[in-house]
Amino acid sequence: MATSTQIMNPSTEVLETAVTSVFQPGKLAVEVIPVDHDTNPTPPIPILIASPKDAGTYPVAILLHGFCLQNHFYEQVLRHIASFGFIMVAPQFHISIMAKGDTEDITAAAEVTDWLTKGLPSVLPKGVEPNLSKIALAGHSRGGHTAFSLVLGHGKTNLKFSALIGLDPVAGTGKYLQISPKILTYEPSSFDITMPVLVIGTGLGEEKKNILFPSCAPKDVNHREFYNECKAPCYYFVTKDYGHLDMLDDDAPKFMTCMCKDGNNCKDMMRRTVAGIMVAFLKAVLNEEDGDLRVILKDPKLAPTTLDPVEHRLA
Repeated sequence: MATSTQIMNPSTEVLETAVTSVFQPGKLAVEVIPVDHDTNPTPPIPILIASPKDAGTYPVAILLHGFCLQNHFYEQVLRHIASFGFIMVAPQFHISIMAKGDTEDITAAAEVTDWLTKGLPSVLPKGVEPNLSKIALAGHSRGGHTAFSLVLGHGKTNLKFSALIGLDPVAGTGKYLQISPKILTYEPSSFDITMPVLVIGTGLGEEKKNILFPSCAPKDVNHREFYNECKAPCYYFVTKDYGHLDMLDDDAPKFMTCMCKDGNNCKDMMRRTVAGIMVAFLKAVLNEEDGDLRVILKDPKLAPTTLDPVEHRLA
């Protein structure tokens, strides 16, 4: 059951204007920067960065891609969030079609995090500085499992995270077929995580595309269980009419996106919904500006897509 939320400013017009803005691109120009092994200091794996161009100091968010996906498939989401004043860092894990444990990706994510201290300032636009005291970690699909695993202590970083986001996270193919490390316990609020957590799920992720492919976000190992095991404060939104890969750019290869049940509506609406909720959450946690998040919780119909259910626990 969602906890009631008090809105400090009673002006509906002002609140709706503030919230609507997060679902449209922000005011800042954005530069997308590929970082590979030719960069000094060299990152542990290739990275795609989306950064505001305007001089200033900005919080940082790391986005870990899903199984067998590419970081540039998320460019529209990365650009959208960066346009609100966040430096987005998207590593590219080594791709293998063989399903295996998550240890290698957890280690790589930790190494990328520690590379930020010396590596990130050297590749950003002139006058742009990262605020590494405010870092969020996000992950989509299996990347959500990677992100939660890292925060739960299955990897070590010198830098500390302030927020955690799971985008339709997946921990395996079934309750008894979790990938390693097996982090789901099926006990409410059992995650040893004290930072604020956002979980965004998809309504169609549990459904099979056809008889040939399994569901991409199976029951018992998807967004619902991740949220159930979070401690407060935590937030939960489900994009009711969209599927597991509908947040990817339109040019993501069809041979990959065809494996998951997808929605029939415009994918741009899905991307703007996911990115907008992430912006509202990041503003609340990293910038202490919680107006947008509170109003979305109060009136989810302001989002471009149907959000159902919408829940949060503050204590």
